[in-house]
Amino acid sequence: MKKHFIIPILLLISCLTAACAGSQSAAFVVAGSTSVQPYVEKLAEEYTFKYPEKVIDVQGGGSSAGIQAAESGTADIGMSSRNLRETEQHLWSIEIAKDGLAIIVNPENTVRNLTLEQLRGIYAGDYTNWSQVGGKDARIHITAREEGSGTRSAFEEMVMVDRRITARAIVQDSNGAVRQFVSDDPYSIGFISLGLVNVGERPVKALSIDGVAPTYGNVEEGYYKLFRSFLFVATEKPTGYSMDFIEYIRSPEGQKILKDEGLIPEFRIYSD
Repeated sequence: MKKHFIIPILLLISCLTAACAGSQSAAFVVAGSTSVQPYVEKLAEEYTFKYPEKVIDVQGGGSSAGIQAAESGTADIGMSSRNLRETEQHLWSIEIAKDGLAIIVNPENTVRNLTLEQLRGIYAGDYTNWSQVGGKDARIHITAREEGSGTRSAFEEMVMVDRRITARAIVQDSNGAVRQFVSDDPYSIGFISLGLVNVGERPVKALSIDGVAPTYGNVEEGYYKLFRSFLFVATEKPTGYSMDFIEYIRSPEGQKILKDEGLIPEFRIYSD
């Protein structure tokens, strides 16, 4: 997927005329969570194919950065893969989907299931060898997302609770980087968006937690407990092109795209 969906070729040609000046005003910026970003890129690609005059610039940066960008006005919409904090509750937000949080290991790893307590112990540094949790005699190589990442915040809230992630964890700046690290290292462990488990040239394996596999159905039915909301955030309820894009996401076509990409569509406005 491309990170930016700027002006299609036909529109570039039309920009040679004065008429392009009016279409340029349709551009708006969506920025934030790198977990939400690939799904919004896909939606923006389909949306701008249908409406080439409506230009969408999709950028990453992380959930906290996206919320700050929306609040400061440098982005029309912020993307977040964590819930709003108490200091952010004044913002308008809408849930565009739910996403499972997958715990991934290399396919060569013989471990298939961890309890939530074991997972917490690994990331707290209590367990340092795979043999301690039913695997081979090999050191556990932990990778985690950076501070400010919505994925890390969700993991800390759902898994770590009052424990801290060990300083031994190798910090990565995106879901893709975590996935790449785990696919290259037989003794590594990481956490990423469930929808990205099967995206990439080299495979990774998603572990069951407390005996429940991280599948779309198990997240949807509430059996798999590690899931979070994907949010759009703005200073106030969007209007114009921004709201048109949100309504496209809410449409049957937008919902199908999200579902096909491995997410659970969910549209709930939290504040007016």
